[in-house]
Amino acid sequence: MPRFGVNYTPSQGWFHHWLDFDLDAVRADLDSIAALGLDHIRVFPLWPLFQPNRTLIRPRAVDQLVQLADAAAERGLDVQVDGLQGHLSSFDFLPAWTRTWHRRNIFTDNDVVAAQAVYLRTLAAALADRPNFLGMTLGNEANQFSGPPHPDPDPVTPEQAADWLRRLLAACEEGAPGRLHLHAAYDAAWYQDDHAFTPAHAARIGAVTAVHSWVFNGTAQRHGRTGVATEHHAAYLIELSKAWAAEPDRPVWLQEVGAPAPLIPPEHAAEFTEATVANALDCRDVWGVTWWCSHDVSRDLADFPELEYGLGLLANDRRTKPAGEALARIVRDRRGRAYDPAPRTTALAVDTGDTGEGTGDGDTAPARSVCAPGGAFFEAFARLTEDGVRPAAVLASRAEDRAHLAARGITEVVHPEEVLGA
Repeated sequence: MPRFGVNYTPSQGWFHHWLDFDLDAVRADLDSIAALGLDHIRVFPLWPLFQPNRTLIRPRAVDQLVQLADAAAERGLDVQVDGLQGHLSSFDFLPAWTRTWHRRNIFTDNDVVAAQAVYLRTLAAALADRPNFLGMTLGNEANQFSGPPHPDPDPVTPEQAADWLRRLLAACEEGAPGRLHLHAAYDAAWYQDDHAFTPAHAARIGAVTAVHSWVFNGTAQRHGRTGVATEHHAAYLIELSKAWAAEPDRPVWLQEVGAPAPLIPPEHAAEFTEATVANALDCRDVWGVTWWCSHDVSRDLADFPELEYGLGLLANDRRTKPAGEALARIVRDRRGRAYDPAPRTTALAVDTGDTGEGTGDGDTAPARSVCAPGGAFFEAFARLTEDGVRPAAVLASRAEDRAHLAARGITEVVHPEEVLGA
């Protein structure tokens, strides 16, 4: 059965809780998470607090992270740790030694990247002997620092981005060999033309492919809260990612998905949760589903986007909300049931503008906006789904590759113009 978990947002102080770490409060939060029947959490150290100077990683902060992991183990929860925070809920958290007077590119400056590697290796090594430690994610959507719309980006090329990912994942592996080490991007990697972090990076580098599904990206605005494209957006990203995977059975982790108001009104959050998870689990090779997020953000904290305050499965007082009840019900119903979705025999060909130079396998995907809401591939996939087809995605360059199609159980390939009319 796929794993079910939640992104842990502390009920007291949000991620600023690391400044006033209260293990009893953390234990109470974890009790409320475990009561939902979930089996893992994703945890977010704040990089500037853990590594405030390039050559200083605070031992007390690392010890507090270990204490949190041990408290999770006591409640039957495994732990995945994101290292470079990085970016969370519209706020950036970058160390002073990378900004203003010390401005250095976080992806390409050798001193900065070397320090990041030491930091990630240190966190991984501190947890390496804990049986409930799943592994490291390099950071939360670090790709948003690489270019527009970030107001002060750190420019990087796709080649440099790949080097950065591989170097830091190697550091995680050195710290904790054999664990689940990966990276995660927000959907510009799939949808934004010429974005430096590419679908190929997501689907070919790291232990599993991570997808983050948010329907405020134009999907719900275009298709409505109950639209097929909205309720299948997470499933769409899972299938889209598999077009770029080198292995036909590469695991995909739905690492972030949530019900953002007002596009998904609070009174419909449970319905959206049920539909999203059911559709995601109609995809093969899903490693797990990790909801965003555990607890609401307190209204005592200022300047968050309005939608961030109410995304929790649990209220700020740890009371279970309807979406939390829905996810708990899904977990109970799925427990003990076989997970073996049928192959998706019809594939939609995706052409993202690669010229065929080099591997010809979509390495750069310069025109990937066809995959975004409103793009021809996105809308054709939605149309097929609405018509009752369970489409897969295949790169146009592989549409005639019989061995590749057979390995994925694909018997028919169609093109967007055939579905939409041209």
